[in-house]
Amino acid sequence: MNAITAITAMKGEPTELVETASKLVPLLRSRSLWTDEHRRLSDDVVEALNASGLLKMYAPSQYGGFESSARTAVDVHAELARGNSSASFVVSVYALLNWMSGLWPDDVLDEVFATPNVKVCGTTAPSGTATPVDGGYLFTGRWGFTSGFLHSDWKITAAILEGGTATDMIVALIPSGEIEVVDDWRTIGLQGSGSVTTVTKDLFVPERRVIRTADNVQGQCYSEANSAKPLYQVPIAVLSTAVSVGQLVGAGKYALESFLERITDRGITYTNYAKQSEAPVTHLNVGEAALLVEEAEARAHRFADYFDAKVAVNEQWSQDERVRARVEIARVGQLAKQATDLLAAASGGSSLFLDVPIRRIQRDIDATLVHALLNPQTNIELYGRTICGLEPNTYHL
Repeated sequence: MNAITAITAMKGEPTELVETASKLVPLLRSRSLWTDEHRRLSDDVVEALNASGLLKMYAPSQYGGFESSARTAVDVHAELARGNSSASFVVSVYALLNWMSGLWPDDVLDEVFATPNVKVCGTTAPSGTATPVDGGYLFTGRWGFTSGFLHSDWKITAAILEGGTATDMIVALIPSGEIEVVDDWRTIGLQGSGSVTTVTKDLFVPERRVIRTADNVQGQCYSEANSAKPLYQVPIAVLSTAVSVGQLVGAGKYALESFLERITDRGITYTNYAKQSEAPVTHLNVGEAALLVEEAEARAHRFADYFDAKVAVNEQWSQDERVRARVEIARVGQLAKQATDLLAAASGGSSLFLDVPIRRIQRDIDATLVHALLNPQTNIELYGRTICGLEPNTYHL
């Protein structure tokens, strides 16, 4: 029985979604070397994700989506990261952008979600220009770091109106097949995310598939079906934390798990320890790393529960709460990185081989945390700034 047929039909209950993600772990691990070498997810991994139902987590319910809780998203993406961080990263991107697509008018949603297990990718960085023409806009530009594009159906693309300023930004839903690819994703981390550069030149996008970035950032919903749902009142940056933070938790768990698997089969070179598991220094490292991972997961769960409680009563998000969402993912990332760095440093020379997971996990965490919205220094500085009584220096809240 392969990984796909072993997965039963999904109903969308949280425990089933997490269990399904867990069943994918062996497949994701077995494809990790291929994933890094080919800089994309393998076809059988994509097929398994399609069969799993996990891609429906943040699709609108009227199209068969689950509109999952944040707690479910954290635990599902953590399980996927226990298999492979690139896969978890891509699935979290699809979750966020599938939800974001739900802000467009209903006629656009009918088009987007007509595809089963639709995968929407994209970036909100305005790396191009949009020229108004009769009935729509001509999009021209280059957009880097388009994670998950190689397997996507649609792409959310941001641009500045021709002749406008940074505040004159719009975002469009564009079929992925209309966009050119630059195969430039050659990196030291998250190789399998396939975060290639995408290019358009004078590509016509009809006006109905374009909305203002300012509305988008603030969660303005143009869908009559979704506008009354509390989930679609959540600011994008806040939801981004909810769907992204689990990957970091799962990476930390995988680092600890993979470290423990090796310590009874190897000694510590140039010492009398025949087994690394017998050395007190190992006990200290494992104890400290385990606490860091536990704290990361507890922090992620606390935020998720807070998120879900607010959604349940449809409560608006204050500026302080939005800042807090930014800093929570930064702190979880810091904790996961500290744990993984500690374990990597204690993994010896044999950990340099590609088939030993710890260095891949370490690189993937580092690659995740240089993302502009996830960077610990940026987000913690933002938090400290507001504690000092200053206004945030960003509108990405």
